[in-house]
Amino acid sequence: MDALQPDISIDLIKMMNHKLAAMEHRSAYLRSVMDQSDVAPSEYSRANKELRKLTPTIDLLNHWRAKQKEIEGLKSVLADCKDDKDMEEMASEELSLALDEEKRMQYTLLSSLLPKDDADERDCILEVRAGTGGEEASLFAMDIFKMYEKYAIKSGWKFEVLEVAESDLKGYKEASAAISGASVYGKLKFESGIHRVQRVPVTEKSGRIHTSAVSVAILPQADQVDVQLRNEDLRIDTYRSGGSGGQHANTTNSAVRITHIPSGLIVAIQDERSQHMNKAKALKVLCARLYEIERSRMQASRSKLRSDQIGSGDRSERIRTYNFPQGRVTDHRVGITNHSIEDVMQGENLDTFIEALLMQQEMDAIASLTAER
Repeated sequence: MDALQPDISIDLIKMMNHKLAAMEHRSAYLRSVMDQSDVAPSEYSRANKELRKLTPTIDLLNHWRAKQKEIEGLKSVLADCKDDKDMEEMASEELSLALDEEKRMQYTLLSSLLPKDDADERDCILEVRAGTGGEEASLFAMDIFKMYEKYAIKSGWKFEVLEVAESDLKGYKEASAAISGASVYGKLKFESGIHRVQRVPVTEKSGRIHTSAVSVAILPQADQVDVQLRNEDLRIDTYRSGGSGGQHANTTNSAVRITHIPSGLIVAIQDERSQHMNKAKALKVLCARLYEIERSRMQASRSKLRSDQIGSGDRSERIRTYNFPQGRVTDHRVGITNHSIEDVMQGENLDTFIEALLMQQEMDAIASLTAER
C-alpha cells in the first residue's frame, strides 16, 4: 500500500505538527485536571473520556519522534564510518528501513488527524431491493443479502433480519437487517449503490446470460433522540400480516405500518408475530432513514464533503459487477477485480474491496488537504 500513499507537502506537515502540538497541550491540561484532589466526579469523567480519545495519537507521536531520533543517530553513524565498508553498508540498510518506517508513521499520524464521520462507529441498517431483471433480480437480491449475513457472522457481528418480502420463486423483492458490532457502518458504508449481476437465470431455458441489478443501502443506526422523533408526528397502523398462508398465516393484527407525517416516509414490518416487536423494528428502520436524510442534508450544505467521498455514495450509481460466467467480481470505483466469485458470495473475500475503498477514501481526504494548502 505504501506506493499508493500520496506525498505529504511541507505545508501539510507544518499544519500537522501545529495540530499535534495543540493536542499535546490539551492532553497535559486534561491530566492536570484529573490530578486535582478536589475535581468533581463529572469533570473527571469528561476529562478522562477526552483524554482516552487523544492518547492513541499522542502515543503514536512519541513513537514517531523516537524514530526520528533513531534516524539522526544512524545518519551520524553513517557519516563516521566512511572507511568501514561493512559498517557503512549495515548502517545504510538500517537507515533505509528506518526512513520507510518513519514515513509510514507520519502517514498514520496524518490519517489520525483527518475529519472523522461520527456515524462510522455506529451499527447499521442494511436494505436490499431487487431492481431491473424481474425474478432473477429477486434471486440475486437474496444472494446479496445472504452474502452480507455471512460476512457479518465471519466478522463477529450480530445480524438481525428485520423484514423479507419474497418473490414467487422465493427470492427477495426487498429485505432489511440490523447489523451490530464494532464500527459496522464505517466498514460497510461504501456498499451502498447498484450491484449488477451477469449470469444465466434459473428461469432461462436457452442458456442466455441476463443482466440484472440490485440496490443496496447501508444506513447508520439511530434512535429517537438522534432524529427528535415525536409521537404526534407518527401514524401507526396495524393489520394482519400476509405470507403464504397455511400454518404460517397470522390471524392477529401483528403487522405494523408507521407513517412519519412530516416527511411522508412509510415503514411496514410484518416479520414477527408480535405487534410490539414489529413496531420496534419499524421504528429502528424509520429512525435510520430519517437520520440519513438529515446527514445527507448537512453534507450537501458542505459542498466539499460529497466530492471527498468515493463516487457520490448515490444509490443510483453502479458500483460493482458480479460476472458468474467469468467467475469474477469487479468494483468499478477502485478498479479491483476478484476472480473467486463463489468466495465473495460466501462473504469470504469482501475485505478485498472494503479495505481498498477505505484506503481510497483516506488517500482522497489527504490529497484534498494537500490541494487546499
